[in-house]
Amino acid sequence: MRQDLLGIPIDDLTFEETVHCAVQAMRNRTLTQHVAINVAKLVKARTNPELRRDILTSHIAGADGMGIVWAARLLGIHLPERVAGVDLMLRLLQVCGEQGFRPYFLGARQDVLDRAMAIARGRWPRLQIAGARNGYFRPEAEAEIVAAIRESKADCLFIAMPTPQKERFLARHRDALGVPFIMGVGGSIDVLAGHVERAPRLMQKAGLEWLYRIYQEPGRMWWRYASTNAVFAGLVGKALIERALLRRAPQTRAETREKQ
Repeated sequence: MRQDLLGIPIDDLTFEETVHCAVQAMRNRTLTQHVAINVAKLVKARTNPELRRDILTSHIAGADGMGIVWAARLLGIHLPERVAGVDLMLRLLQVCGEQGFRPYFLGARQDVLDRAMAIARGRWPRLQIAGARNGYFRPEAEAEIVAAIRESKADCLFIAMPTPQKERFLARHRDALGVPFIMGVGGSIDVLAGHVERAPRLMQKAGLEWLYRIYQEPGRMWWRYASTNAVFAGLVGKALIERALLRRAPQTRAETREKQ
């Protein structure tokens, strides 16, 4: 079921349910776009029409960050667990290797992409990659790239392009790609390639993966997390106050009637 968190839709799917939806899409060749919602994306989507449209038109909106899960629970919204985008991509690559589905990679630097594909083939020897293209191309090359993806007959597409480039690309070409399952993966290809190291498992469970990213790339990441986390905390705080006032209002009216 789709839930509403601070005006942004999120599906209350478990990790395994999300995997099942992706596999069914690939098996039935039914267009299904997945978007991973974290704190930064939720905050930006409130003021970025393209990003908001990307979320609203997606078929699955997953809770990528623990901050999203915790905020939802504070506000009485049911989200069973975090569905980390990188974990979902890795599981789906495993499924592709086991069941014969063929992924296509779009995005990242060429050297990172080459390394990621080499590691994927080593980890899942039966994996057949439909194709790959780095994310550095001019707009006039898009038609050629779309044609290559369509002709590859890929079963899933992992897009590692930044916002809003990814959103604009999908808005223009999603229906022409001919790929049943499409997923934006952010920096997941960098993780697969070993270019970016994930936080230790305990930090992931504690919801502190963002802190580890700041430790790794302080110059690039600290302001992103500091700014969006502060805004998100304010939004959650305001929603909690409004929720408390709504709960209090019927009690106040009842007390007033008793006094009369």
